[in-house]
Amino acid sequence: MNTTEPSHLEPGTGDPAGAAVVRVFRDDRAAVLATLIRYAGDFQIAEDAVQDAFAAALATWRRDGVPANPAAWITVTARRRAIDRLRRDRSVSDRAERLAALLRLDEQEHAPMGEASPITDDRLRLIFTCCHPALNLAARVALTLRTLGGLTTGEIARAFLVAEPTMGKRIVRAKRKIADAAIPYRVPTGDELPGRVRGVLRVVYLIFNEGYSAGEGDRLVRGELCDEAIRLGRLVCELMPGEAEAWGLLALMLLHDARRAARVDRHGGYVALPRQDRSLWDRDRIGEGLRALERAAGFARPGEYQIQAAISALHMQASGEDTTDWAQIARLYGALGRLTPSPVIEVNHATAVGFAFGAAAGLALLGPLLDEPALAQYQPLHAAHAELLRQAGDRTGAARAYERAIELSGNAVERAELERRRMTLTSG
Repeated sequence: MNTTEPSHLEPGTGDPAGAAVVRVFRDDRAAVLATLIRYAGDFQIAEDAVQDAFAAALATWRRDGVPANPAAWITVTARRRAIDRLRRDRSVSDRAERLAALLRLDEQEHAPMGEASPITDDRLRLIFTCCHPALNLAARVALTLRTLGGLTTGEIARAFLVAEPTMGKRIVRAKRKIADAAIPYRVPTGDELPGRVRGVLRVVYLIFNEGYSAGEGDRLVRGELCDEAIRLGRLVCELMPGEAEAWGLLALMLLHDARRAARVDRHGGYVALPRQDRSLWDRDRIGEGLRALERAAGFARPGEYQIQAAISALHMQASGEDTTDWAQIARLYGALGRLTPSPVIEVNHATAVGFAFGAAAGLALLGPLLDEPALAQYQPLHAAHAELLRQAGDRTGAARAYERAIELSGNAVERAELERRRMTLTSG
């Protein structure tokens, strides 16, 4: 099996062919793969054929020069490699039908890269196939990153802190389940669509969350996952421009990610929002995020991602912590909690209420959550409790809450910040 993947395609200085391959891989690989999967009827054959095509491009373009339409060259080459693989693979039961479909496609006068709508449709089909509810959530995330994000198995494994063979098996099982369960390669219609769109957005959201605040490891931010999630979010908006929550999710990710450079100091240490250097915030991303939020609001169909994006926008538009509209943020968290009740939202709501109306008001909301056995291991709850106790002047209680939060923190950067805050209680 060919192993040419994005990390192996980085061009050297003065390598126009290598640069062109990387560009096409980034911009067009998912579209080419999506169409090929539909015709070949097999994830693995299509993936291997696309990888073969990029390996061939690297060698051929360095020798003969970059073609006028690099994406079309990759498309045609990948299709012909898929034909060759199908001809050799005797184990495929409907091999003749798949070959006939690919050969008909190959005989068409115009290359598929020139036809916008079939490729758009195929990319949408691929998104819904990767995010099918028959697959467990971990498999959906891994398969989406592998096929639509173009990340290698090793990169996905490192991002989610599992062994590469484990992640490889997870992806193989997902592909096998798609084949064995005859999961249709199509966009859902009618009553299926709302629930399935939510599932797609959830997968993209989880990918971004893991990048934005890594659950474990020694980095607070995994920028490569944030970038992939935003790229996938843009793709969903491009393919489903009338989906308000898709624009809301894109806005949320862009507004959060705009603060990436300010969230850690030059030593990799955590920098809380009030202490961030706002000149480091990415103004282009903020602008794009606000435009996406405005577009989402124009549909007059509020949803959880739009409300979260609105909360982030209030932070971004304030000139500093003193001018942040905490009362409005608290109201938005209240609305979010009514729309999608969860302990995470309740903790954030209590924190916002504490900033808006005083620590005692926040602690009153947080108290019942602390008595919930199911939340005993939920680290953000104890971190929020510590912060509100500190604001209330209860240094002893705050120290105990910080200690509990530190015990439960799996991220080294986050843990170091909690330890620093606990130390300030004794140092004054």
